[in-house]
Amino acid sequence: MRIYKMTATFGKLERATLTLEPGLNVITAPNEWGKSTWCAFLAAMFYGLDTRAKSTKTALSDKEHYAPWSGAPMEGRIDLNWQGRDITIERRTRQRVPLGDFRAYETASGLKIPELTAANCGQTLLGVEQTVFRRSSFIRLADMPVTQDEALRRRLNALVTTGDDSGAADHLAAELKDLRNKCRFNKTGLLPQAESRRSDLSARLAELQELQSQSEKLTARQESLNQWFKRLKIHQKYLEYAAAEENVNRMAKAREARDQTAAVLQGQELRCAALPQRQEAEERTRELRKFREEWNALSAEHRTLPQAPAEPQLPPPFTGMTVQEARAMARKDAEVYVSSGRAVLPTLLAILGLIGLMGAVALMVLKIYLPGALAAAAALAIVAWGVLERKNMKKQGKGLLGKYRDPDPGNWTVPIDNYEHQMEQYMALRREYQDVSGDVEVRYMVMEKRRAALCGAQEPEDALDAWQQVLGSWDALDTARREAERAQSYYETICAMVRPAEKPEAEDTMTSNEEETEALLRECLEEQQRCLGRLGQIQGRMEALGDKKALEESLAQMERRIAHLEQTYTALTIAQETLAQARAELQRRFAPRISKRAQELLGRMTGGRYETLNMGEDFSLQAGTAEETTLRDALWRSDGTMDQLYLALRLAVSEELTKDAPIILDDALVRFDDRRMASAMEILKELAGQRQIILFTCQGREANV
Repeated sequence: MRIYKMTATFGKLERATLTLEPGLNVITAPNEWGKSTWCAFLAAMFYGLDTRAKSTKTALSDKEHYAPWSGAPMEGRIDLNWQGRDITIERRTRQRVPLGDFRAYETASGLKIPELTAANCGQTLLGVEQTVFRRSSFIRLADMPVTQDEALRRRLNALVTTGDDSGAADHLAAELKDLRNKCRFNKTGLLPQAESRRSDLSARLAELQELQSQSEKLTARQESLNQWFKRLKIHQKYLEYAAAEENVNRMAKAREARDQTAAVLQGQELRCAALPQRQEAEERTRELRKFREEWNALSAEHRTLPQAPAEPQLPPPFTGMTVQEARAMARKDAEVYVSSGRAVLPTLLAILGLIGLMGAVALMVLKIYLPGALAAAAALAIVAWGVLERKNMKKQGKGLLGKYRDPDPGNWTVPIDNYEHQMEQYMALRREYQDVSGDVEVRYMVMEKRRAALCGAQEPEDALDAWQQVLGSWDALDTARREAERAQSYYETICAMVRPAEKPEAEDTMTSNEEETEALLRECLEEQQRCLGRLGQIQGRMEALGDKKALEESLAQMERRIAHLEQTYTALTIAQETLAQARAELQRRFAPRISKRAQELLGRMTGGRYETLNMGEDFSLQAGTAEETTLRDALWRSDGTMDQLYLALRLAVSEELTKDAPIILDDALVRFDDRRMASAMEILKELAGQRQIILFTCQGREANV
């Protein structure tokens, strides 16, 4: 196969065109020119673009990485020669699927090539799957090491064991493995399926027998429940009959209660007819309650008033006198007391009487008897009066001293002076008290008038009790009316409930009440429903399980099939082991083939330094120089030497698997030194005589060799 020209709108490439020549094409361009993009474009045109891949934090998916920078739809075209025919491959974006539209046609005539499709284009043109192509003829510096791949392993294995990469031996081994797996593989295969079918049939037979036993038990239980249900219904009829009889008695009692409440209502209506109306009673009651609250508040306020000042009184002996009268009496008594202490007049009279008596005696001596006797009598009278008067005055002085209890008459007016001072204080306090209590007294007067208007001669509490009794009578009337209505309604309800009931003829021995019987009936019905439902499930399951005889026959057939499959499985196992032994022998004979060609190419690249190269089953490489006694893994070598090891391996694999496909190299020689790079270019020029080689490089030395 030879590529003529590529045209791409892919990543940074915008309708870019790349024309190629037969043989070796060395394309030298700087970094970011688009070399890796052309390589990715070529692979995408042959094998399509994986639109299901998702971008990660460390790598972008191809559909995002190579989305055209211009925003135009992704598309491309390759003109090439395949099997002597000039053909064109086109891929365009279809709706939102990048490169989802595929066309393959003859370049000159435009005739469609039916054997090429979007799915098989790369494998048909290049002869291998995409993973094999990427690990053989598609050589990039970023992924030089050849990693293990099942498709590559399968093709190489077929090649080294049979000399033919058609895969006939692998196909035979795969068929044997498939046949053996069809017989038995883990839980799949004909044997496990047959064994599972046998277990299923055995389980179905066992389940069928268990279901049959359960069905018989449920049927017996259903019959028992039917008998129990009949007994409960008979008992319920007895309860209904007893309830009907009870309702008749209740109706008679309800009628009697209705008549009694009607009589009570009539009597209460008569009593209320003579009373004030309810509205008036409510208004008076509200007024009296409000008056009581205000009266109590006023009384509480009155109790908190300061006590009225007490009016001072004149002390004894001035009690009941005015100040003027008391002062006059005190002055007069003082004069009397002072004069009683002196007693001058009575003393003078007594002295004059004695002198007169002496004159009378003289007259008697002179024998002037009559005048002398008269003078003596008169003198004696004066003396007696003077003595008596003096005694009275002394007595009166003692009495005044006891009256005032103070021997100094000057102090007898002191209580009067104190009284006048106390009266002045009293009058000041009285004026203050009147200022404070005057408003309360006025309100007392107003409240007294309201009390008279509301209560008349009654006390407020008595008046309130009287009006409350009126309201109580009206409330009693309402209560009596409600009771009468309730009794009438109850009577009507009982009448509606009364239904004639016949006494059941069947015998009843149960003692449960109505609620218990209802509960038992519900439980019985629920259990009957459960039994019926379970019986239906069992019958449905038994029908689903099938006939017992048919199941037993199927089980016998399955036993025979399992015996036959076990014989077949044993035979396939023997055949597979025999083929594996034969392939192992062939592999021991032909496995070094690719390793030998890779060793030859590596020796040429390194100027004969590396004489030995071995390839493991996982494509790991070990190499050794002439001076080394042991082989070392590629990781022990320098980066350039490791690139040369894997380039030699890839070229050897490509010669065997992709003889007609072009070899694509993307900066594959960038870490080669000048000498080894020149040797590698000589190898590529030799290979370019048989196939097209495209080498992208950022250095000019490859083109100058």
